[in-house]
Amino acid sequence: MSEDNKIKKGSILIKPRISEKAAVSADKVNAFVFNVAREATKKEIASAIKAEYKFTPLKVNIVNKGREKKAYIYLKKGEKIEIA
Repeated sequence: MSEDNKIKKGSILIKPRISEKAAVSADKVNAFVFNVAREATKKEIASAIKAEYKFTPLKVNIVNKGREKKAYIYLKKGEKIEIA
């Protein structure tokens, strides 16, 4: 990615997705769902989670749906992202 196309730090994670399905994912498989920038890569998303929440994700899955891009962030058992 060229310098001009780099995503500004802090603009990768747009907001947590708060829904019933996201809550079930958090409880069952320790996965947290975020809306992310359309241009964001898995590596950039993982770095943003580490910088913001101090957890290193085990895995990041991305889902493109229409104009939105969602990221499922999987953490180790016992780690939890507190969403205010």
